[in-house]
Amino acid sequence: MESEDDRDEILLLLKRALAKVKTQAQLMITIDNILKKLVNFSQATLLSCQEDEGTYRIFFMDRASGGSTGYSSYNESISRSYSFCDNLSELVSNADTARIYDIRTFNLTTAPQWVKLNYASGARELLIKNLPGPGDSKHTLILFADKLNSLTDAHVQYVEMIAVQLGEAINNIAVHEAALYRERDKASLLKFAIDLASVRKKEDLEAAIFNILDQLMGIKLSMIRLIDDDRITLVPYLYDKNAVFKDDELFKKLLAQNITIDEPTSARVLNSDEPVVFNIEAEQKNGNSSPYIMLWKKAGKKQMYGARLRIGNENIGTLWLLVNELNTELMRGLCSQISVAIFNIKANQKLLVYQKQLETENDLLKEQINTAYNFSEIIGSGPRMKKVYELMSRVADSNSTVLILGETGTGKELIARGIHNASPRKNKLMIKVNCAALPPNLIESELFGHEKGSFTGAFEQRTGKFELANNSTLFLDEIGELPLELQVKLLRVLQEREFERVGGKNTIKVNVRIIAATNRNLENEVATGKFRSDLYYRLNVFPINLPSLRERAEDIPTLANFFLNKYCGLSGCKVSSIAPKVLQQLKSYLWPGNVRELEHIIERSILMASGNILREVHLPNTKQNDTQAIPNFNQTIEEMERSHIINILKQCGGKISGTGGAAGVLAIQPTTLHSKMRKLNITKREYLNYTQ
Repeated sequence: MESEDDRDEILLLLKRALAKVKTQAQLMITIDNILKKLVNFSQATLLSCQEDEGTYRIFFMDRASGGSTGYSSYNESISRSYSFCDNLSELVSNADTARIYDIRTFNLTTAPQWVKLNYASGARELLIKNLPGPGDSKHTLILFADKLNSLTDAHVQYVEMIAVQLGEAINNIAVHEAALYRERDKASLLKFAIDLASVRKKEDLEAAIFNILDQLMGIKLSMIRLIDDDRITLVPYLYDKNAVFKDDELFKKLLAQNITIDEPTSARVLNSDEPVVFNIEAEQKNGNSSPYIMLWKKAGKKQMYGARLRIGNENIGTLWLLVNELNTELMRGLCSQISVAIFNIKANQKLLVYQKQLETENDLLKEQINTAYNFSEIIGSGPRMKKVYELMSRVADSNSTVLILGETGTGKELIARGIHNASPRKNKLMIKVNCAALPPNLIESELFGHEKGSFTGAFEQRTGKFELANNSTLFLDEIGELPLELQVKLLRVLQEREFERVGGKNTIKVNVRIIAATNRNLENEVATGKFRSDLYYRLNVFPINLPSLRERAEDIPTLANFFLNKYCGLSGCKVSSIAPKVLQQLKSYLWPGNVRELEHIIERSILMASGNILREVHLPNTKQNDTQAIPNFNQTIEEMERSHIINILKQCGGKISGTGGAAGVLAIQPTTLHSKMRKLNITKREYLNYTQ
């Protein structure tokens, strides 16, 4: 046996070694190598007790305790938490002074696994001592001996002598590990911040969050919900598809539901500056019957952590974690970085939408410029056009729907733009949709937009024309070509002023003024079932009928000279005027293509002209004597008048009065036309043969 001097030297050496301990491994080595020189023990175990919870964990245990059962049982023993459910509780409570016990007094059947492992490895008695130390946790040293009476009162005295140093060593280990954890957490958070800096998509954020949670805490993300644009609804944003209750029907139901910021559990999180810990048992005792509490309990969790996501002074959502223990300081740092990343992603998405919208508006502006280039002003001073101007001025200041009717080429879009430019909405772009120019399967997306992935080829979200036209005017050209199935949806938008994108769930409200146009007879279309009557009546609030060019022949010289000046300036030609003969030809032609056809003919004729006077126009190669009145300058005025009336009657199908009648085209009363026909001896055979 060592001398007293030797024991004092060993004690001094032990105390010095304990003062330098920073890790559990160093503590175990110190106890095994030095304490064994003083105390006759075979294995050592250190318990970390949480008295407030009635549980304890193994702070460390000799691997020799594994005995013949191997390391798998050893690893299981030191990794779990134990409850004080046997006489060990009494031993620990009485161990403020070191004591020796016969291990056989334990009920080994109900003893903890770590006790069984020590007994299996040969332990028969133990020395137990509670170690002093700061904090709520209490540590207990247990030294096992293989033989009874191996442990003596002297050994008890030695343990008492080093108890304070052991407690300080354990505290140093905790401080050192905490510092290491903080450094690790800082490094991880820094890397997380670097990873988030490059995040531009939701999928990238999801991967980064799952990685950091697993790396730092080994926990799962239950759910991230974001506050919607209405500032009330909390919408699911991210969740762990491999979470413990991923296949649970209640979870699927809750995942499919939107909740509000007033939902009790969410409200507590959103109103707290700190992460909120929900103790499942306590919540149920307090009457919290939330389905989320039931879900967490089914997941086997004792606690659930929730934290608000926030940018500046504004809440943007909630984050929920499946975990029983958590570093709340670390969670605050994560939430701060995740909040910024989500804000950036949403801002990036908005930028992409705005970019797409700007591209669309740029295309629309180019189209408007081109349109203004073709029709820089409305030309016409005859009585029919004056009536149109009067109607335009009456309706411009209102929000009433306008239906523009007229043949192809009469300038329906020009009239629509004129109404828009005279309205309070003139400072925003008028948005145009040509219903006849789009395939039927794309019209809905063009009008209402679509969400990403809503159909094959929908690789990104698209803003529809109704959304683009918010607080402006939407011009629906060729509305008569709209398929019946789309007419139903258009009717709803006109009535409710709201719609959903294709594949979307959120309702979008708009303030849009509708101007529609068609060259079809919608009344006939309704009668034949090709156009919905309810949509027709909704559109036909304020109809404007545009006269054909042949109904306002008095405007032809003005229009022709306007187009002459326009295209001479563009082409560099020196043509400065139009010969009277040419003007007469233009007035005598029936213009099935109306103003658009006149423009193109003038443009073509300028290119073919020689000299500074336009002496010839290149009219379409048709049967002149059958379809139009090209004047014969050897004819008398009476013969020319007779020929002109016959041609007009042919064009009108023999109809004399009413809409589309020859009298209207000639701008005379039907009785006057009948009188002229009798005077000029015009018979039905001469003009009805045209239609037979």
